[in-house]
Formats: sequence, C-alpha cells, structure tokens
Amino acid sequence: MVFDLGETLVDETRVWGEWADALGIPRLTFFAVLGSTIAAGDQPHTAVFPIFRPDLDVRAARRERLASGKQDWRFPDDLYPDVLDTLRAVRAAGYRIGIAGNQPDGADEALHGAGIDVDLIGSSASWGVEKPDPAFFARIAHELDLPPERIAYVGDRVDNDIIPAADAGMVAIHLRRGPWAWIQVGRGTTPRAAATIDSLAELPQVLARAT
Repeated sequence: MVFDLGETLVDETRVWGEWADALGIPRLTFFAVLGSTIAAGDQPHTAVFPIFRPDLDVRAARRERLASGKQDWRFPDDLYPDVLDTLRAVRAAGYRIGIAGNQPDGADEALHGAGIDVDLIGSSASWGVEKPDPAFFARIAHELDLPPERIAYVGDRVDNDIIPAADAGMVAIHLRRGPWAWIQVGRGTTPRAAATIDSLAELPQVLARAT
C-alpha cells in the first residue's frame, strides 16, 4: 500500500498560505489563482508563482524560506487527522506501507525523521523522475520487489496518481480531498480508479472488500 504525500497524507494549506504571505498576496487571491492553474490542467502548480512575480526564482526563494526557519513539512502537525490511525490499521492488516510522491529535496529526510512506520520512502527529487512518468511507478515496484498488481497506490490527483498508477497495473485508489481532487473530479466518477474514498479512514474497509 503506497501513498502519495501532498494532500493525501499532508495538508498543504499552511505552506501555501506562507508562500502567499511571503509574496505579499492575500491568501484568498493566491488560492484562487492556484486553483485556476490546477483547472488549466496543462501546467505545473508552480505556474502560480510567475503570475504574481514573473522574476521570481522559486528554488532560490525556497532556499531563503528554509534558511529563515520556515519548513515545508511539520510532522505530525501537518498530517491530516486520519493518517496515523489509518497507517496503523493498514499495517495491522498485514500490508507493507510506502510513501512516494513528487516532492523536492528534503522530503525523504523529513519523513524518515517523522517516526512513521513505513517500508518505503521515495520522492521525485531522490529518484530523479516525476509522476506521471511510468518510470516513477516502475521504481515503486522495483523498490518493493513486487509485481505492480500486488501494489495499491493511493493519491488525490487523477492526472498524476490515479491514471498512471492504473496504467502501470497497480490498484489505484482515489482520495477525494484537496484542491486537485475537487477541481479534477468533484463528486463525479474517477476514471480508472478501483475505488474512490473521501477519507483515509475508509481505506481498511475498501481493502477488506477487495480481498
């Protein structure tokens, strides 16, 4: 059972809000424009930055942010409330657990230091490949030494998580929370998903039905 990180396990509201504050943009305005970049569907979420600051070097700004004491992740504070109990329940049901997503440098180290009991931690920064590239999902299968059909991947994004995981032969489970999930699907049916859930707390029941 492998989980995406942002908006699957981690609530990113705080970090996006801090970016808005740093740019001097009202949070509602920043979040609305971020939503428009998500809805466009043909550009990365970082496209929100040049809209407000065309001259901004995002990587340099992130380095400055970290140097000032700001953090991308605060564990366990930034975890959604259903995360830890669900991971314990999945582990108790006999599943191995992984976390793998599109994250910058430092994500792996932060997760290792969070005290979360997992068998695999990987990121686009450490692996050198980003979702939805098929090589990302092949890397998951390789790291776990399992055929893709023995792996379930849980994520919030249809484009980066569900469709490529299903294409890779994995059991794709859509978690309908966070802006990407609601903008891409809303209350509709998620294409290629084996199941759609509104909370990770539903996951043990989904797994019980599947087995």
